[in-house]
Amino acid sequence: MDRLAAQASSAAGGRSRPVRAELAELLKLSGPVVISRLGIMAMGLTDAIVVGRYSATQLGYHALGWAPSSVVVTMAIGLLSGVQVMAARAIGEGRRHETGAVLRRGLSYSLWIGLISAGALALLGPLFLHSIGLEPRLAAGASRVLEVFSLSLPSYTLSVAASFWMEGLSRPGPGAWGMWIANGINLAIDLVLVPGAFGLPALGAIGGACATTGARTFLAVFMLAYIALMPEARELGVFAKPTRDRAAEAEQRRIGFGAGASNFFEVAAFSSMNIIAGWLGGLAVAAWAIVLNVAAIVFMVPLGLSTGAAVRVGRAYGARDPRGVVRAGLVAFAVTGVFGALVGLVVWPNAALIASAYTENPATLAMAIPALVLSCFMYFPDSLQVVTAQALRARGDVWMPTGTHMTSYIVVMMPLAWWLAIPRHMGLMGVTWSVVIASVISAVLLMGRFWFLSRRS
Repeated sequence: MDRLAAQASSAAGGRSRPVRAELAELLKLSGPVVISRLGIMAMGLTDAIVVGRYSATQLGYHALGWAPSSVVVTMAIGLLSGVQVMAARAIGEGRRHETGAVLRRGLSYSLWIGLISAGALALLGPLFLHSIGLEPRLAAGASRVLEVFSLSLPSYTLSVAASFWMEGLSRPGPGAWGMWIANGINLAIDLVLVPGAFGLPALGAIGGACATTGARTFLAVFMLAYIALMPEARELGVFAKPTRDRAAEAEQRRIGFGAGASNFFEVAAFSSMNIIAGWLGGLAVAAWAIVLNVAAIVFMVPLGLSTGAAVRVGRAYGARDPRGVVRAGLVAFAVTGVFGALVGLVVWPNAALIASAYTENPATLAMAIPALVLSCFMYFPDSLQVVTAQALRARGDVWMPTGTHMTSYIVVMMPLAWWLAIPRHMGLMGVTWSVVIASVISAVLLMGRFWFLSRRS
């Protein structure tokens, strides 16, 4: 009996060791990525605070100029996610020397994406701003800011490709350091150009856009220089011209197209929530902005976990290890679910305190606080759906997550938000309920898909 008990204990310990190792690797990967993603938000927040303290009018120019460029930035992140997944797969397959080819393809794609996006935004962005019914002066001021923001896109897309490649190698640290150094540069330029200092003219919102452009340029140079100076750069094939591999090129693009489409559907759907809130009135827009901003900050953690999940699942998939794929996915889902539940339990009792940090307007708080409480039900499924989507892409299932996001957020959430908010007279609570319901549908469909593929394999 003692021997049988010892054998059972040993078997259980053997099973738990891979899980513990997987958990440690996931957290080691995801921690710096979360810090880096928070840095993206911090840069925009810094610009808004410095410009807003200088002039409320200039803040309006900045916000309107930033909005179209943020859609392009989100799309670019999705389009380049193939760099991350393909680098992780190459490592899992034992082909370290081929990761350089992944990087070179990614940099080429990113440069084209950045240049085309910059040109399209500079040419079409002002036309868009002048055609949506804004006051001519407001549209003109926002257009000038948008044109400066467009200049930053090639640098930004290059930095994304380089950072994603490092993350695919399980080395996310340099991207996190570079992002926060860039934030420091951004703040310094803001403080000089926005109000005008050292004899320079005050540029207001244009100064904030210049600061972002300078910071993104630094980040691109920093990441490319770091990669070029890595001792193992030659071993990884960074400087070697790769042989043409059309299948790998197509797969890298396919992953990016799927993720880019998913990001577009989500951005478009959540932008429509702002419009519906606008139909409810100005105070509803302000209240929804509070709910959405808190959700965006929370979202940075599962976004970082999704990168860790993609790298771990991609490595196991590349190594032809189906059990490793399932283990990596389930560990990521468990950590994400715990985070989503805990953050909801923290926000719920502190909703009034959190909302009052944004505004002191009683009418706005009366709408924002109950909506913020209800949004706590969104954190768990929303966190799970983004991590599961990346895990599926990493195992080669690219278009199912895209279809799920289109169904959940475009087909379900958008019309449901309108119906609940206006015909059903639920106001902002109706908008929030639609987001909760769509997040649950997305999470259930995506986790069901992961379970189905795991059973089949």
